[in-house]
Amino acid sequence: MRITNKMMTNNVLHNINNNKNLLSTLENQYSTGKKIQKPSDDPIVAVRALKLRTNLAELSQYVEKNIPDALSWMDTTESSIDVVNEILKQMNSYCNQGSNDPLTAKDRNSIVTNLEELKQQIYQEGNSNYAGRYVFSGYKTDTPLIFSEDESSYTYEITEPLSGEDIDIKFKIVNNVDINAFDKDNPGAFDKTMPNQIQIYRMRLAYGNLEDGVTVTYTDGSTDGDGNLIELPLTVTEKALTDPDAYHPGEDDVYFIKETGELIYGNAAYEKVRNSEHINVKYTKKNFHTNDLRPEHYFNCTRTNEDGTEVLNFEKQDQQIQYEVNFNQKLTINTQGHEVFSHDIGRAIDDIINAVNNVTETEEKINEVKKMLEDTNLTPEQRKALEGIQEQLDSEFTLRTDIMQATFAGGLTDTVAMQDKVNVALSDLGGRYNRLLLTQSRLEDQKVDFEDLLSSNEDVDLVDTIIKYSSAETIYNSSLSAASKLVQTSLLDFL
Repeated sequence: MRITNKMMTNNVLHNINNNKNLLSTLENQYSTGKKIQKPSDDPIVAVRALKLRTNLAELSQYVEKNIPDALSWMDTTESSIDVVNEILKQMNSYCNQGSNDPLTAKDRNSIVTNLEELKQQIYQEGNSNYAGRYVFSGYKTDTPLIFSEDESSYTYEITEPLSGEDIDIKFKIVNNVDINAFDKDNPGAFDKTMPNQIQIYRMRLAYGNLEDGVTVTYTDGSTDGDGNLIELPLTVTEKALTDPDAYHPGEDDVYFIKETGELIYGNAAYEKVRNSEHINVKYTKKNFHTNDLRPEHYFNCTRTNEDGTEVLNFEKQDQQIQYEVNFNQKLTINTQGHEVFSHDIGRAIDDIINAVNNVTETEEKINEVKKMLEDTNLTPEQRKALEGIQEQLDSEFTLRTDIMQATFAGGLTDTVAMQDKVNVALSDLGGRYNRLLLTQSRLEDQKVDFEDLLSSNEDVDLVDTIIKYSSAETIYNSSLSAASKLVQTSLLDFL
C-alpha cells in the first residue's frame, strides 16, 4: 500500500486534534471539578445525576423545611399542654382543700378567686399560636379556639351531643329561708318549715345564659326499617332560676333552666334516658364572654349575624393537619382543641363559685338575724320568731356547707378526669414527636449518603485529573513536535 504525504499529514492532524480534545476535556474537568459539562458528554452520568439531584432536593425540603416547621409547631403545642397540666394540678389542690378542710369565709373567697383566675388562664392557653396560626383550631388556623372578648353580634344555634352518662346526681336545698318575709308586726306568720336537701338528676350543658327554647331528643335503641336509630322527643318545660320549683320537677318532667344551662330530670324521665347513648340537645346562645370556647370547634352549629344576612353552618369534624415528612409519609402535627380543652372544667368551677356564694349568702342572713336579735326593744314573740329563723338558717348553713364540700369534691373529680384527658393528648403528641425525630435522623443520614453518591457521580478526582492532564499535555506537545519534523520533508527534498 502506498503511503502518501497527504495521508501522513491528515493522520498527524487527526491525532493532534484528538490529543487537543482530550487535553480540553481534562482542562474543563480540572477547572470545573465536574466529569461532564453537557449531557452528551456522558448520558449515563447525566441521567444518574438528574435522579440523584431530584432525590436530594426532596430530602433537603423534608430535612430543612418540613420537619423543622413540624417540630416547632409541636413544641408550641407541647408547651401549652404542659401549662394546662400544671394549672389542673393547682386546681386539683384547691378543690381537695375545699372538699376536706373547714373553710372560713376568707379561705373560701381566696380559693374561689384563685380558681377563677386559673380557669381564665387554662382557656387562654387554647389560643396559643405558631407563626400566626392557632395550633388547637384544626383546619381553622385563622380562628381562635376561644372568644378573645365579649361577643354578642352573632347568634349560635347549637346541637350538643350527650348521653345518659352525662346526667349527674346532685343535691339542692328547698325551703330556703327568706328573711325579707319576716314581718315584725306579725312574727307568727313567718314560714317555720325547715330547709331540707333533695336529690336531683341534672344534665349540665356546655354553656349557661342561654336564649329561650330548647329541643331534646334521645334514642332507646329502637331502629327504623333501614336500621337507623329512631330519635324520640322529650317534653321540656322552661323554668326561671328564681322559680321555687326549678329544681323540683315532677316524676315525668324535664325542666330547662336557661340562666344556668341545666336540664333537670324527674325520676321517671331520668329512668327513661339514663341508658341512652345518644341525647341531642338543641339550644340557642347569643351572649358569649371572654374565654368562652367557640362553638364551631366543638359542635354542629349555625351562626347568624344580627340582621340575618350572614348564615354559616359548621360541622364538627376530625381535622388533622398533616405534613409530608418523608417520601410518601405524612405525620399529623396538630392536637385538636377538644382533645385538651373542655367545657366541663369551666362549668365545674362555676358550680363551685355558686356553691360558695350560697354559703356566703346564708352567713350574711345569719349575721343579719343576729343583729336583729340585739335589738332590746323586741317583743317576746318577735324574739322567739327570730330565734326560730336563726335555727332554720343554721340548718340551711349546715346543708349548704355540705353541698359546697360535695361540689368541691365534684371539682376534684372533674380536674382529675381532665388531667387524664390532657395526659392522653400529651402522650399522643409525644409519640408523634419521637417518630418525627427518628424520621429526621434517618433522613439526615440519607441526605449525607445521597450527597456522597452525587459527588461520586459528578465530581472528578482532582489528583487523578491533574496526572491525566499532565500526561495529555506531554502527549499533545509530543504530537506537535513529531508533526513539525514530518511536514518539513517534501518531494522537493528528493529532486
